[in-house]
Amino acid sequence: MTRRLVGTILIMTTLLAACTSVPSPDGSAGPQNESMSLDQMAQTDFNRTVTIAMRDNLDSLSRLQEKLYKRNPQEWRKTGAIDLNAAVQQGRVAITKGHLPDELQGLSDVEIVSVAMDPAYQGNRVAAFVSGLADMIIQAHGGKTRFYVSDFLDAQHVHNAARNVEVAAWLLSTRRHPDGTPLLLANEISQNGTNLSFEREFGQLIGRLDLVANLLDENLRRVGINYVQGLLFFNFLPVR
Repeated sequence: MTRRLVGTILIMTTLLAACTSVPSPDGSAGPQNESMSLDQMAQTDFNRTVTIAMRDNLDSLSRLQEKLYKRNPQEWRKTGAIDLNAAVQQGRVAITKGHLPDELQGLSDVEIVSVAMDPAYQGNRVAAFVSGLADMIIQAHGGKTRFYVSDFLDAQHVHNAARNVEVAAWLLSTRRHPDGTPLLLANEISQNGTNLSFEREFGQLIGRLDLVANLLDENLRRVGINYVQGLLFFNFLPVR
């Protein structure tokens, strides 16, 4: 009986692992949970939601940077990396740790994005563009990437960040050099094929930011409602 139970558990564990590892159509691994950590004891369900949304937003920016490097190889070569993969890894570290290109030190969030989309800028345009977006999104969340019960976030700031991402996407698709060529190649609709993966990545960023902004307003409203409900319905504690 014990052997049969162990065998059943092993089979179920294998099947669950297989289900969670099936990639989604866009190539991502699907829903991903974080390993249990001590700091999660200081997080509410809402804190966890915002933390995971932030993690996914930074992942989206890493993917966006990789896509831009592939479409604009002249930019990743400015990093001094030995190949594209090394440049992408370097970019991921910069996004996570908030590192900016040397010539952009002292600037922040939308200022960096504006410089990146200036035709006169001679630096790594991809790194500047993505770093500016990352800094802008993090600053809209109070300068943090993980959130706890003591944190307070401004819904309007997060909402504004979503609108700024929309503006950045528009700049990416419209800004050009004096000779008419795009500053950066991104989405493509031509005889050679269609590539709208950039649009999808921006859409996911905007969607998550808007959701968090709406949840922030709802979370504050529910705190008041729950307090009133507690007074009205007298939430007695169980005694058995």
